[in-house]
Amino acid sequence: MQRWRNGAVTIAPKNSGIQIAASNQLNPFQAADELAQQLGHEDLGFVLFFCSAEYPLEELATALGGAFDKVPMSGCTTAGEITPQGYDRGSVVAIGFDSRVFAIETALVDDLEHFDLSRAQPLVDTLLERCRQQAVAPVNEHSFALTLLDGLSSREEQVLATLDAALGRIPSFGGSAGDDNHLTHTHVYANGHFHTRAAVVVMLNTRLPFEVFSTHHLEPLAHKLVVTEADREQRRVLELNGLPAADVYAALVGCSVDALSPSIFAQHPLAVYIGGQHYIRSIQRVNEDASLTFYCAVETGIVLTAMRPAPLLLDLEVMLQRVQQRLGATPSIIGCDCFLRRMALESLQQLDQASALLRQARVVGFNTYGEHHHGMHVNQTFTGVAFGALPTSGG
Repeated sequence: MQRWRNGAVTIAPKNSGIQIAASNQLNPFQAADELAQQLGHEDLGFVLFFCSAEYPLEELATALGGAFDKVPMSGCTTAGEITPQGYDRGSVVAIGFDSRVFAIETALVDDLEHFDLSRAQPLVDTLLERCRQQAVAPVNEHSFALTLLDGLSSREEQVLATLDAALGRIPSFGGSAGDDNHLTHTHVYANGHFHTRAAVVVMLNTRLPFEVFSTHHLEPLAHKLVVTEADREQRRVLELNGLPAADVYAALVGCSVDALSPSIFAQHPLAVYIGGQHYIRSIQRVNEDASLTFYCAVETGIVLTAMRPAPLLLDLEVMLQRVQQRLGATPSIIGCDCFLRRMALESLQQLDQASALLRQARVVGFNTYGEHHHGMHVNQTFTGVAFGALPTSGG
């Protein structure tokens, strides 16, 4: 994998209002200083970052707060970073937003269990009003929301659906925080600290043209599996078609239960069909009782469709080309890419090729434990926002 040697790398296209920096310094204070040197300017209004969970997070929070002084910041830990050079690990990537082009407000949700519409609507209304007061652009037509959630909270579905109802026609996307595939502790960052069992909502209002998008490389097969018994709270399927779930799934993919592994799950995911689209429901692990634990919500009675992978690189290339055709040369794309997609690229030895595509399209972001798109929580998906150039008449 290609890595950079001299610390931070910056992308600052003309008229973008966006700057990108990344650092692979292991010392959090050195990393924060490098980022601040690259991003700092008098009109820096907000910083969004994605960092490896291998950093000592308390020290990193202190370092970032000191390096960026009073500039508001949000972020999360990752299952891998997407830097200006492509896929990486053990690094931190940051995006600086110009206050003349963006009005950005954030809110921390620290009680995911009780987050309902009565709490979501005032939260969204307050964020929009604060953006409106900055008079960058009309908020209803020129705003979108970014969501970052604790990737091990198992509360994404409830929180995202509730937020989507409150947002109305305002588009949203995001990702669930990771921890370099350890599946032990994931964090979001807000108000100067890292938090668990929490979410961050970032409202971005901008003068730039933008598009929120989502794609996956999976195609449906004819095989259907009915969830006949599930533990919804634990995201665990006990029975498929009336039989032990692991036995049914292993027979479907053509291997023994003992041979089931993350790579098999990545190659043979399942999906639910809603509103004319397939939304991926990836398996996390096999349990001793032959049940299957999923990364997304599952419940008794849903029908799961077997999926097969199409060429991932081709899907990624086509998606990036279409976005660029619609928006013109894109100053930046912020992407939330499932860690299972990265795992698939690694198994196919195509990670460097994918990094080249991301680098050429100026994509930065992170590998997630789940992707968010218009109130849905999905897996094995690439979702994000692409920005077009600021019209020259806009200054």
